Amino acid sequence: MGFEADYFVSHNWSSSSTFAWNSELTIRFGMMLERVRPDVVVFDGTWPFQGFLSACDTYGLMARVWSNRGLHKEGTGAVPVDESLFDLVIQPGELGDVKSESKLTGGGKHMVVPPVCLLGDDELMERNQAREALGMELGGRYVLFSLGAGNLNDVTSIGHGLIDIFEAQGFQVVWARAPISVRDVALPAGVQPVSVYPLARYLRAFDAFVGAAGYNTCCELVQAGIPALLVPNAETTADDQLRRAQMVANVAPAVVSACESDAERSAAVETLLEMMTRGDMKKSVLSMDGAALAAEEILALAERGRCRENRP
Repeated sequence: MGFEADYFVSHNWSSSSTFAWNSELTIRFGMMLERVRPDVVVFDGTWPFQGFLSACDTYGLMARVWSNRGLHKEGTGAVPVDESLFDLVIQPGELGDVKSESKLTGGGKHMVVPPVCLLGDDELMERNQAREALGMELGGRYVLFSLGAGNLNDVTSIGHGLIDIFEAQGFQVVWARAPISVRDVALPAGVQPVSVYPLARYLRAFDAFVGAAGYNTCCELVQAGIPALLVPNAETTADDQLRRAQMVANVAPAVVSACESDAERSAAVETLLEMMTRGDMKKSVLSMDGAALAAEEILALAERGRCRENRP
């Protein structure tokens, strides 16, 4: 995307203890703060790491922002990190959410914004343009599979079962290879792999979509208006993908199914195809400008920080 980035290995992939990993992160991130000297630092995730907080405490000059999605499964424990440690807490909203604000104990602000999408509507390719960019036939019948990276759960059996059904209905199956996947799913002959980023830019090339119900995927599907079969990932520890998928089905052409058996898969595809045949293509009129609203708040924090630094 053209931004400078630095990579630090996740604790899940590190051989270090939790204490050692956070200590390493404190030093590594602290060095970045010294070099970049930011006005604002944003943590995007469920649980701000102690190493991140320690580096911020040591550096001590910039505003802190926590971007934290909130649709968790029932019974998920609260994260033991005090929101008052931050100047701004942004909650990227689910479908139907609108902008709202409340005060934090420490004087900061908690803000819910409408759904956040990577691209604006004007950055999405229309059907023929996207097909030409991907080398697809303009008159073909295509379905895109994006069932996740496969790092959390095995998507092979569900994927292969659905591939057989869609191919029997005359679809060309295209399988999205996730850049973060640690192992590629073995694809049947005839299935076309695709690896493009961002995938959202090309969604309108496809007649239908099959995939998990992660936050980004659901927001992008509603934005693009593509009929979808959503297969919630039950292996996620906190994210309630089932509830989110049902939200999508309420405002967009979507079918929700676990697709764990042949019968479930057949019924789900049949329902989706009937929906497409009837032209039951609900168009969402929901606000999807959460990214712009969040960016405005972050930039305002940066400007206030610069004003403080420039005082005589």
